[in-house]
Formats: sequence, C-alpha cells, structure tokens
Amino acid sequence: MKKKKTDKTAIDMTNGPLARKILLFSLPLMATNVLQLLFNAADIIVVGRFAGHTSLAAVGSTASVINLFITLLVGISVGVNVVIARYIGETGRSKEISRALHTSITIALIGGAVLGAIGILSSGLVLDLISTPKDIKPLALVYVRIYYIGTPFVMIYNYGASALRAKGDTKRPLLFMLVSGTLNVCLNLFFVICMHMAVSGVAIATVISQGVSAVLILRYLSRSDGDLHFSFSKLCFDRRSMYSMMRIGIPAGAQGCLFSLSNVVIQSGINAYGGIIVAGCAAGENIESFIYFAMNSFHHAAQTFISQNIGAAKYDRITRIIRMCLVYTLILGAILCSAAGFFAPQLISIYNSDPAVISAGVQRLMTVAVLYVIFGVADVFIGAIRGYGIPIVPVVINLIGTCVFRLLWVTFLDTSSHGVQWVYASYPISWIIVASTLAIYWIHLRRKEKKERFVNTESKC
Repeated sequence: MKKKKTDKTAIDMTNGPLARKILLFSLPLMATNVLQLLFNAADIIVVGRFAGHTSLAAVGSTASVINLFITLLVGISVGVNVVIARYIGETGRSKEISRALHTSITIALIGGAVLGAIGILSSGLVLDLISTPKDIKPLALVYVRIYYIGTPFVMIYNYGASALRAKGDTKRPLLFMLVSGTLNVCLNLFFVICMHMAVSGVAIATVISQGVSAVLILRYLSRSDGDLHFSFSKLCFDRRSMYSMMRIGIPAGAQGCLFSLSNVVIQSGINAYGGIIVAGCAAGENIESFIYFAMNSFHHAAQTFISQNIGAAKYDRITRIIRMCLVYTLILGAILCSAAGFFAPQLISIYNSDPAVISAGVQRLMTVAVLYVIFGVADVFIGAIRGYGIPIVPVVINLIGTCVFRLLWVTFLDTSSHGVQWVYASYPISWIIVASTLAIYWIHLRRKEKKERFVNTESKC
C-alpha cells in the first residue's frame, strides 16, 4: 500500500504547544502583509517623488474609495478560511474541502468581474461624494478606473491564500507576493520615470502584478495533490459550501464595507483642509497600514487556530490561543507604534520632501499611529469570535462603535474652526469603544460555551 505523503506546508493546530506554531503561522503572513504594503506604497512613493504632491494626493485619496468596493468580496475570503479550517479540524472531509475551494474561486472570478465593472462606472460619482479636490480629481479618476480592471485578480489571490492559510500554509502566499510585488516596483519605476505616465503608470503596474499573483496561486493549487487541488473543470457553486462561506464572509465583508464607508466620510472631512493636508494624510495613512497589517497576522492566527480546534472539539485550547495572540499583538504593536512616533518626520519624508507635507503627515502619525495597538487588540477578538463561527456580533459592535460614532463625529465637527487633528481623534476613541465591547462579549461567549458543554455532559450521564 502506497504511503500518503506528509504535507510539509501544513501546521498541526490541534495538538502540541501553541506559542511556536502561532509564530510559524503568523510570521510568514506578517511578512506577506508587509511586503504587499511595501509594494503598494511603491505607487505612492514613486508618484510622490517623481510626479509631485498632486499625483501623490490623487493616488492616496483613492484608498478609501477602492477599499469600499473590494472589501465585500475580499471579506468572503474570511468565510473561505473559517469553513475550510473547520473541515480540516474535523478530518475526513476531503470532498467538502474541494467543493469549498472551487466554489470560492468561482465567486472570485464572477464576483470580481461584476464588482470591477460597477467600480469603474460609479467611480466618478463616488469621488464627487467625498468632495475630492478639483485639482486632483482627474488623476484620481484615472487611477481608480484602471485599478478596478484588476479586481478579479485581487479576489483570486485572496481566496486562494485564505484556503492555504486554513491548513497553516502561509509561506506560499509570501513567495507569490514577493514575486508579483517585485514586478510591481520595477514596472512602477519603468512607467513613471521612463515612460512619464505618472498616475496611470502606477495603476497599470498594479493591475499587471495582481494578475501575476493570481496566476501563481492558481498554478500552485492546480499542481497540488492534496485536498486543496484545483482544477478549472471542477469550478462550481456548491450550495452548502457557498452558504457556509457567505454566512461568515458576508458579515465580515459588510463590516469591512462599513469600516471603509466610515473612512470615506473621514476622508471627506480631511479633504476639506486642502491638497497639502490630503497628501500628508495619505503618507501617514500608508505608514499606519504597516502597523495594522503586521498586527493583523495574529487576527488570522486566532481565527484559523480557533476554527480548527473547534472542528476537532479541542475547546480547552481556545483560551491559550487568544491569550498568545493578544500577547504577541501587544508586544509588536507597542514596538511599531513607538517607532512610528519617534521617526515620524523621517518616515513621511520617504513619500514627499515638501516640508508642508511632512508636517501634515507627522501630525497624523502623532495622533493616530502611536495608538494603533488598541485596534490590534480589537482585531484579535474579532478573529477569535469569527473563528467560533459567529459572524454577526463583530459587525454590530463595529457598526456602532466605529461607523456610527465616526459619522456623528465628522457630521458635527466644524472643520472651519477646528484643526484636522480633531478629525484624526475619532480613530483612537472609536478603537477604545470597540476593543472594550469585544472583550466583554468574548468573556460572555466563553462562559456561555462552557456552560452549554457542561449541561450536555450532564445530560449524557
């Protein structure tokens, strides 16, 4: 009898010590996130350095608009991760894993194309709604419309990476991101410096690199001989898989959309302060993204580890999982937030050398970035609750604590008499509200789960 090959890329999440395995899972994912941001930052850095602050503001001001459109479908990748991880924890569910994978890729292809078309058609209206300054709107419109062409590629990569993370493989997505991201940087420099294409150049480079990452991940899955083997002939809409993924993924995507919507409103408030502030804010926001996505790797660790252990009925490991993820997040967040505050002028100057832009960016970092660790803690609780298979509660908490709060804050804030720091202040205040509420709900959830298991045990006796 032929012995089945051991999958060396997988991590056994349901047995043995957790501290090392969480790091083995999180560090490659962290590197992937940081690399992705570095390559995305290349767009802003290249146009800021070689095309001026107007192009920098045009590219930076579109981030909230782009995220608003793609977050919903990317959010479904959370459902892909949780569902496949649960099947892996249960063991003996090869058919279900295959159906979930092929259903997710089908959604990525069709949904990405539809969403991209909607984004292209509505981008002008959306830029008007957020009061994009007239001097940067034409360039912003060009960037957004080209970017949306690559939406299906973004979906395919994210869904494929989520499937690989479900079994603990975070190294392959890192490799694919390294290849496609390096290509992105090279193309950025070529299109902007050599071809003088400015905003359109970095947008085209982004779409090409996204296409390469999608091809790489599909190629790897098609050559895999395990449960995650992909074949175009097996593309399908499996009802059970789709329902399970949508039940978790749509609320996660909706939460992301609401979060992006609140950021769009915040962006409209920031836009009122003019192009210099917008440019500095764009640079500062990009730096903050590094802090968030580095800490976000422990969000995914909590989500995936807890999902697998629930599938394996290893409830006693859950407290240790979230404790380790919180400790790692606090340590990493404290280091990164402190560095952002200490080196604020030097970091902003990477994006633009204009003293006014640097001053505006430093103001953003000193108000928002230095406190980002609070959101990192909240993010771990969100991942843990989703790993439990509870999709709605994090959405409600974020809706009230983040979206509603920020909307009210900006609505009643008089930007003509208050500085932009008052707009920025809405971020840390909302994080404190959300993190505290999530922590309280997590304690309630664990107590309820233990009580139910005790009652079930007693009834069987």
